Amino acid sequence: MTDHPAVLVEGLRKSYGRHTALAGLDLLVAEGTVHGVLGPNGAGKTTAVRILATLLAADGGRAEVLGVDVLRQPQLVRPRIGLTGQYAAVDERLTGLENLEMFGRLYRLSARTARARAAELLERFDLAEAAGRQAKTYSGGMRRRLDLAASLIMAPAVLFLDEPTTGLDPRSRQAMWRVIADLVRDGTTVLLTTQYLEEADQLADRVSVVDTGRVIAEGTTDDLKRQIGGDRLDITVAEGCDLGGAAEVLARSGTGAATVDADERRVSVPVSGAGILAEVVRGLDEIGVTIVDVALHRPSLDDVFMTLTGHGAAPAGATGPGGPGGDDGPPGPRTGDDERDLVKA
Repeated sequence: MTDHPAVLVEGLRKSYGRHTALAGLDLLVAEGTVHGVLGPNGAGKTTAVRILATLLAADGGRAEVLGVDVLRQPQLVRPRIGLTGQYAAVDERLTGLENLEMFGRLYRLSARTARARAAELLERFDLAEAAGRQAKTYSGGMRRRLDLAASLIMAPAVLFLDEPTTGLDPRSRQAMWRVIADLVRDGTTVLLTTQYLEEADQLADRVSVVDTGRVIAEGTTDDLKRQIGGDRLDITVAEGCDLGGAAEVLARSGTGAATVDADERRVSVPVSGAGILAEVVRGLDEIGVTIVDVALHRPSLDDVFMTLTGHGAAPAGATGPGGPGGDDGPPGPRTGDDERDLVKA
């Protein structure tokens, strides 16, 4: 790792008519790290990635990748980067091997070199046995791994991953996490956008929380969790029990106001540690409240986002200002072809 950032963004702005996608975004990504950009649909994540990947022109601000000005010298940036977008940009009619060979040839590798690189990547991404099968027969997780492999044909120093695990089952997501961690160990810098809060927790060295086109908080995941302070005690009570009375008991023992979820019959309160648990149990017993479940947990990134923005991160795949899939660009669906044409090719 050097003292120079792999990605530098200052005051980046982009609007689509009356819709402001980026309102002065600032990012600094250290070399050899995973930097998570966390936010809901419409926060500006995809627009920022598309600008950094030279797919979209900014309205203002500054953006550099490995010291090269993205806005002024995009032709010098493209050979240094890879991009995996929200949609797998592979040709379903071609086999896995043919897809990777095609991208290699588009990068002007010789036929022999392209084939060797394709075979190497298929082995690395555990796709060697499926190399001769058409991509349309692949599972969702396999397609995403093939798509990521295509982004690495030229071994880019910086890799942009725009919600790379959207739509994957838990096992496939964990497999992708392992692949990403391996890439970083090998020296790749990764800028990762995500709505999966545990994904940022698992992978990111630092996280920027983005809302309405600007960064509203930044730090390690532990730094962000400390911003809302302490642990949280959740008590689920039996049907028919006095939720108001339970909230009063928890508020007396906690470090802040108790909240009540009537549908789940759950009362929550911030606490300074597990020491007050016995006191809470006694207090609830005294008023005749039966406890069904007790959980003490550290704040999650979801808690952090709710505290910072007043709303949670929208589920992946929800429709945002830019249409299906959570895009924050101009209206209309995307197919992934723009990423494939300009970055992978």
